[in-house]
Amino acid sequence: METITIKTLKDLPPEENLLPGTAMCAGCGGLLALRHCLKALGDKTIIVNAAGCFTLLSIYPFTPFRNSWLYTAMASAPAGAQGVRDALDILIRKGRISPEENLKVVVLTGDGTAYDMGLSSTSGAIYRNLDFYYICYDNEAYGNTGFQWSPSSPFASKTATTMPGRIIPTGAELSKKNLFEIWRSHKPPYLATISPAHPVDLVNKFKKAEQFKGPKLFISLAPCPPGWGTEPSRSANFAKLAVDTGIWALKEAVYGEIRHTFIPKKFKPVEEYLKEQGRFAHLFKPVRQEETIRKIQEMVDGYWKEARI
Repeated sequence: METITIKTLKDLPPEENLLPGTAMCAGCGGLLALRHCLKALGDKTIIVNAAGCFTLLSIYPFTPFRNSWLYTAMASAPAGAQGVRDALDILIRKGRISPEENLKVVVLTGDGTAYDMGLSSTSGAIYRNLDFYYICYDNEAYGNTGFQWSPSSPFASKTATTMPGRIIPTGAELSKKNLFEIWRSHKPPYLATISPAHPVDLVNKFKKAEQFKGPKLFISLAPCPPGWGTEPSRSANFAKLAVDTGIWALKEAVYGEIRHTFIPKKFKPVEEYLKEQGRFAHLFKPVRQEETIRKIQEMVDGYWKEARI
C-alpha cells in the first residue's frame, strides 16, 4: 500500500502553492491573529479545530502547520480536547512518552461555535478544569456558510439572515452575546481579548497564560472582508479602529479579576468604524439613521463607564 506523507507549505514547489487547504479569503483578520497565536504558543501544540472557516486550512494530505491538527464537528471541539489531554497525561504517566514530549492542547473555533453551537461542551470542559487553550476567531457571523447571523453579530449589522428592509430596518436587532462574561462566570484561571492589530499585547497575554493550569480563553476580533464589505488590504486598520473607538476592548481576567491592557488616550467616534463597512452601509444611505448610530455609540460609552477606567 502506498504511504502518503503529510506535506507542509515549506515542502511544496512554487507551482503547488495554491493547493486545497492552503488558501483563505484575502485579508482574513482571523488568519493574521492565528499566526501571532501560534508563534506565541510554539510548535509543541496540537490544535483541535471545530468546523468553521479554518477547517479549510488543513485538508489531507496537505497542511500549512508544523504542529498536529485534529478536526471535529462544531459542537465537539472541547470534548475532543479532553480526549487528547487525557491521552497525553496517561502516556506520560505510563512512561510511553517523556514529559518533554508533552503538547499544549489548543481548541480553535469561530464565533458560531464559541458563542452558540459549542457552548455546552465548552462549559463542561471549563467546569472539569480541563488544561487547554481556547482560541476564538470572531468575525461576527457564520462566515463559512454565507455570513449568516450568529450570537456574535453586532447590533444593526447586515448579515445574510438580517438583511435591512421593511421588516428589519436596522439589520440585526439583538446585541452581541458577551462570551467573555460567560466564561468569567465559570471563574477559570485566565481570559483575554486580543487583536491582530496589537501583536505585542497578544503575545504578552499568551506568555502570561503559560503560568496557569486550566482553561484559558482568547477571543480575537477577526475582520472578514467578504462578510464585512471591506477592502482586504485594510483588515488590520479595521481591527485597530475597533480598539480606538472602544468597540473592541483589550482586556484580561485572572481568576475573574479584570484588567484592561490597552486604553486609547482619546476614543474615536464609533461612526468612523461603522461608515466604511458594507455591513453598516444602510445606517448612512439612502437615509442616515441617527437614532441607531447614537444607540451604538451609547452602548460603547456605557461599557466604558461601567469599566470605570
